[in-house]
Amino acid sequence: MAVLDLDRVNVNGSATTRDEAIREAGAALVAAGAVDAAYVDAMFDRENTVSTYMGNFLAIPHGTNDAKDAIHASALSFTRYDQPIDWDGNEVRFVVGIAGLNNEHLDILSKIAIVFSDDDEVAKLLAASTAQEVYDLLGDVNAE
Repeated sequence: MAVLDLDRVNVNGSATTRDEAIREAGAALVAAGAVDAAYVDAMFDRENTVSTYMGNFLAIPHGTNDAKDAIHASALSFTRYDQPIDWDGNEVRFVVGIAGLNNEHLDILSKIAIVFSDDDEVAKLLAASTAQEVYDLLGDVNAE
């Protein structure tokens, strides 16, 4: 399984709150078979401990270490929102749900961070009109 498949890229997220966005990200990971539903609860546990807001309109909700048994495969979900979501006082337009098997999430996180550290890339992600365009812009997250 690729870390990010086109069917887990959503350019029209429907959530309007942080918690709805976490549920949306987690549901995509569950639907992909990457995690059990219990992992979504662990995403809320993590968020209640430390914010997963990363800057540049990005939040990366993920489960706690206690949820490792709920992960079946490393995977990402990517959702973009037309209207900013209030994420503990920060504006979020992108929510990347992540699950990493055997600590693979650290490498995946670094690839996401590289994309979002470039303001031009963030602008391209905001301007993209289709899931395919977003997927192509994020292509390096699947690179070995």
